[in-house]
Amino acid sequence: MPIAAPTPFLARPKALLHEHLDGGLRPQTLLDLCRARGLPVPADDAEALAQWMHANAHSGSLVRYLRGFDLTVAAMASPEACERVAFEAAEDARLDGCVLAEFRMAPLLLEPHGLAPEAVVEALVAGLRRSALPCGLIVCAMRTTPPEDTLRAARVAARHVGAGVIGFDLAGAELGHPATPHAAAFRCAADAGLGLTCHAGEADSGARVLEAAAVGATRIGHGVHILLGSDADAQARWVDRARELGLHCEVCPSSNVHTGAVPSLAEHPIRAMQAAGLSVSCSTDNRLMSSVTLSDELEAVHTECGVARAGLAAMMRDAVAASFLPADVKRGAMDAVVAGWADAPDA
Repeated sequence: MPIAAPTPFLARPKALLHEHLDGGLRPQTLLDLCRARGLPVPADDAEALAQWMHANAHSGSLVRYLRGFDLTVAAMASPEACERVAFEAAEDARLDGCVLAEFRMAPLLLEPHGLAPEAVVEALVAGLRRSALPCGLIVCAMRTTPPEDTLRAARVAARHVGAGVIGFDLAGAELGHPATPHAAAFRCAADAGLGLTCHAGEADSGARVLEAAAVGATRIGHGVHILLGSDADAQARWVDRARELGLHCEVCPSSNVHTGAVPSLAEHPIRAMQAAGLSVSCSTDNRLMSSVTLSDELEAVHTECGVARAGLAAMMRDAVAASFLPADVKRGAMDAVVAGWADAPDA
């Protein structure tokens, strides 16, 4: 989604770890792709379509939030569409000041639309590589599907190690769909040398964060419920163990409000997570659905969550350190982030 207006953080170098390609299409691109495929759309122009997607997402329900993907996935059901969406996502992140980015998608979602998972991955990687932004692809599997399918997704990812795929993730509606049944998929991805992340503690208990770690994840998508438990002793144990394991939480504050994980940005635990000694970064999750850029998100975290600029700088450093991209890419990004945030005040 193009940058609408400068924010105070646009010029700061940033690292983006958690962005779903099928949730970050430019509104005009979504409209173009829908029309090309003859898909019905709920609005007649790009601005109205963006507003509809955002209103649908801002429902307080993760399940309803995810329904918007029915349209975006159907629109992306060709190699050309996948390549275009990936390229534009990388370019939008670059124009937003990112010096490193990781994008993700579940390729098996396009199978019912006639596109093979291998073709999806190859097209997405081709799109990312057209951008000058250092970036890579995380292959997602959907936790609501049988373990056989998540293993299949992991095998697709494994076949593209060294060819643009850098990680594996388990995504989708979390409540009632734990990670443990999908342990074989995580083992397959780990054996191939892929980085492992897992959506956990987004719509379910903070205990799911440690369950994700038990199946091999070193990064956690969201993880906010690690500090939202009703049992203070259990919460303290979760945080202590997450610190011991060095887990990194890819937190997406606006998305967490829209899905109902937290009531508001003012009540979001991202500041408390960082204060508790957890490794934390800030990401956008789905730029189309949440109508947000990473610069916007950092501004909101600063003004509404109360995270000082120095805290934001630390989040960007933690993001680079936790990235699944090659070491030389991370070194360049870290140098840029350190230099670009050197004057960040404590307030």
